[in-house]
Amino acid sequence: MLATSRWMNWGAPLAVVLLAAVLRLWNLGVPHALVFDETFYVKDAWTLFNNGYESTWPADANPLFESGHTNIFTADPSFVVHPPLGKWLIALGMNLLGPGNSWGWRLATAVAGVLAVVLIMLIARKLFQSRLLAVIAGFLFAIDGHAIVLSRVALLDNFVMFFALLGFGAVLMDRDWHATRLAVRLADRRAGATADTPAPGWGPALWWRPWLLAAGLAFGLTSSVKWSGLYFLAAFGIYLVVVDALARRRNGVSFWLSAAILKQAPVTFLLLVPIAVATFLASWTGWFVTRGGYYRDWSDGAGAAWTGPLAWVPHTLQSFWHYQAAAYTYHVGLATPHPYQANPLTWLFMIRPTSMYYQGSSDGEFGCQFQSCSEAITSVGNPLIWWAATAALFYLVYRLARYREWRVGFILMGMVAGYLPWLMYLNRTVFQFYTIAFEPYLLLGLTFVIGLLLHRIPDQARPTRRRSAHSQLSEIDPRQRVNTLNVIVIYLAVALLVTAFFFPVWTGMQTPFAFWQAHIWMPSWR
Repeated sequence: MLATSRWMNWGAPLAVVLLAAVLRLWNLGVPHALVFDETFYVKDAWTLFNNGYESTWPADANPLFESGHTNIFTADPSFVVHPPLGKWLIALGMNLLGPGNSWGWRLATAVAGVLAVVLIMLIARKLFQSRLLAVIAGFLFAIDGHAIVLSRVALLDNFVMFFALLGFGAVLMDRDWHATRLAVRLADRRAGATADTPAPGWGPALWWRPWLLAAGLAFGLTSSVKWSGLYFLAAFGIYLVVVDALARRRNGVSFWLSAAILKQAPVTFLLLVPIAVATFLASWTGWFVTRGGYYRDWSDGAGAAWTGPLAWVPHTLQSFWHYQAAAYTYHVGLATPHPYQANPLTWLFMIRPTSMYYQGSSDGEFGCQFQSCSEAITSVGNPLIWWAATAALFYLVYRLARYREWRVGFILMGMVAGYLPWLMYLNRTVFQFYTIAFEPYLLLGLTFVIGLLLHRIPDQARPTRRRSAHSQLSEIDPRQRVNTLNVIVIYLAVALLVTAFFFPVWTGMQTPFAFWQAHIWMPSWR
């Protein structure tokens, strides 16, 4: 028993992290080519590191850059529409291993992918109070192809996922912190109340909530990679107000709703939002302290500076605001057709995964030893995991409406923040790989359902819902428990085999063309 406990505490999580690291770091430098949007972010990262702002490159610079000619950029600014933090992180790896080293291009995203597996296990352990479910959540994330691919290419979205998940975890930690201290403060007030001075009907405003400061920082970092991080900040800001209102109602506060909205919500805003804004502005330090950035001197142009009540605003901030407005206009208006664009309504079903890289060859060409060969990087998830997680998501929506479980609501808030806003942009050019931002919550939802099947989570659908999880578990037929566990183990084992089958087309390995075709399970995957 002691050996089993040690294995679940340390051995199994370490094995999952090691597996995640191997799948993300093995042969990371292949292909030595700028794949998909690496053509923007890698080169932008290097000019950002050297100039302090993103600048332009000569036409057809990719072959030269890939061959090691990495300092051919100009001093002219480039119009980029994403904040700088993700590119700064990419630049760290490039500076460490050299800008011409494709390992260096992708190192930061790979590290973020491995750390995200660690993070989801910590969150699952806190959320489900189960070491087994924490390991399962980490294992699913470690072996899913979509997560593997986005950890092996130098795009920004893996950083969005990681920092948003960090904020999600901080909000989870604040939940207990807030509930405990609110209950204590209310009890103290009731104990000191008299007939002449009754306990207040609103309850206290809680100012010291360090986990909210951490959440604000994390969501600020998310927004400093891509603007979509603002959706996480807004969604969980609303969530915190709702949680506070319900906590006050449970504790018998008379005016619980107005107290949450009018008393605690402004405090929550001040704890969460200013640090997020400051973090976002700090990510633009290179643009502020240099003079060459795009629109850096816009407000100094004839007739450009603001007049009237806002004329006092420093020209640098006016120029910055103009830049952000231009970037927003670009984002909402982007409708350029692309062969791998995917309507957000299809994302959950993985209809059109993104082909990041493909190179075909014939016998004797590029080392091909077959009649024809393929090298592909396709961001298709492990179908056995992805489709099961989607089915679990729909079940969780039903379950929230039926039983109003806080764990289910919390997981679904991750989906609300990461997925629902994209439904406002059905005509915009968007891609399946954006789903990495909310994939952790899909997998936490699947883990929740697995926990129900294994009776590791109290099931409110059962008559025993008022009893402890241990009591529920003791009432289950031992044979049923063993059979269910065997089914889950078989499912996870088959999922691992599917990962082994798909791994070559996630990592650009050269394979026979027929092998690549065997992975085209839908015509739209081609």
